[in-house]
Amino acid sequence: MDAATPRKAGRDVRRAQLIDATIAVLARKGYAALTVADVAKEAGLSAGIVIFHFTSKDELLAAVLHALATEYHRHWAGRVRQAGPSAAEQLKALLLSDFDISVFTPERLAAWIAFWGETQGRPVYDQICSGLDAERQAASEILCRELVVEGGYALDPHLLMRTLEALCDGLWLGLAARGAGNSDRVTASDAHKIIMAALAALFPRHFAPGA
Repeated sequence: MDAATPRKAGRDVRRAQLIDATIAVLARKGYAALTVADVAKEAGLSAGIVIFHFTSKDELLAAVLHALATEYHRHWAGRVRQAGPSAAEQLKALLLSDFDISVFTPERLAAWIAFWGETQGRPVYDQICSGLDAERQAASEILCRELVVEGGYALDPHLLMRTLEALCDGLWLGLAARGAGNSDRVTASDAHKIIMAALAALFPRHFAPGA
């Protein structure tokens, strides 16, 4: 084995540890308030080690968003592949993948919101995620178009995609807001039911109410 391989593996493990620590801090403090010292404390390491792996707070946060975006892309794309050839099942899998709590934990949701919703985080979000967002939207629109043709619906596939994406975004915000003492806040189970109700309303020949 190459002598550099264990060292690289060690660096990768340490970087992953720091990314996880940053996600935890982002969830608590948000983008603007996060500091390298916060991340070091969360990870149980020195600030010097953080800077050794990421030369600045901006580089660290960009690495975190890249990791989140890569995880998200692999997750929804994998769910679509597993759904089989049916456009209806693929669209269902694509949308419901947003609410798979085995991957999208409260901390990860809060971290996404920090990049997406805070002024300071938006430029790095646009730089890293705009292409991946466009790919997901294109996949969703293609599936909506297939269902429109199959079902003879008098609907615009692009507007259908925009409607479903806006619904998912709103539900993510509702999920991220849980824990504030309001029992009416949306849960992952609620999100599944809402998505299925929306699909049944938009594509009644493909999805049954209450399914």
